[in-house]
Amino acid sequence: MLAEDKKFAVLIDADNVSARYIKYIMDEISNYGVATYKRIYGDWTKPNAGSWKEILLENSITPVQQYGYTVGKNATDSAMIIDAMDILYSNHVDGFCIVSSDSDFTKLASRLRESGMLIVGMGEKKTPKPFIAACNQFKYLDVLASTSENTQSIKTSKKTDSSSNSSKSKKTDDEEEKGMTDINVIKAAIIKMINESDSENQSINMAELGNRLAKRYPDFDVRNYGDTKLSRFLKKMEFLKIESDKSEGNSIWVSLKSDEDIEPIKTPTIVSKKGKNHYKKK
Repeated sequence: MLAEDKKFAVLIDADNVSARYIKYIMDEISNYGVATYKRIYGDWTKPNAGSWKEILLENSITPVQQYGYTVGKNATDSAMIIDAMDILYSNHVDGFCIVSSDSDFTKLASRLRESGMLIVGMGEKKTPKPFIAACNQFKYLDVLASTSENTQSIKTSKKTDSSSNSSKSKKTDDEEEKGMTDINVIKAAIIKMINESDSENQSINMAELGNRLAKRYPDFDVRNYGDTKLSRFLKKMEFLKIESDKSEGNSIWVSLKSDEDIEPIKTPTIVSKKGKNHYKKK
């Protein structure tokens, strides 16, 4: 079944999702299929619920009223879970998009996945790891938002790029604490996959590599690491060799660089001039 033919139920926990993410949620799920169910759960009698009205109307999302019957208990979670199971047994969808940063939906995601559903989770980087692992794919909403904003901005200079890269490095420790798969874990997995490849030249097709990484790490998305394309993401890794094969429809293959492929480090030589030492690269 083609991606555009897959039917999804999009269920959003309004208690854990900001209204500013709605556009990114709907745009992202369109990459997987068609959203046939679009529901958002919360207590719409609260004063701050008014800000949602226009956003929900623009995206044709059905608000589901759920009163908080008891202080300290989240009735929204129960309503979402009941609806999800009803939709599952209707046999009208191929997958679910569960939007929340709450670990309470971990069991629901696991149960739906056991029934053969494709589960796409969405939440902020603070989302607990168990919920992320229970999904087939997990997308960080804050990353989707920042990527979209960067795409709309004008091309930046190298100076701006270097400063943004340094700010990203400062965020690394913080992101690790919140559960995002560390880039070094991804690198180690890539090396292992290539080494285990059955091909004659010890290489792996780039598309297959991307699919295997996504299956192994549900939150794997090159946008999490500052890129928009898998090819650009891989080319930044100095230990990888990227080659295209026109005989197979311009497919791209990824392998590990050999010693001959690695450029030697240029060391400076000392050139003496009028009693002063000058350095010159070889």
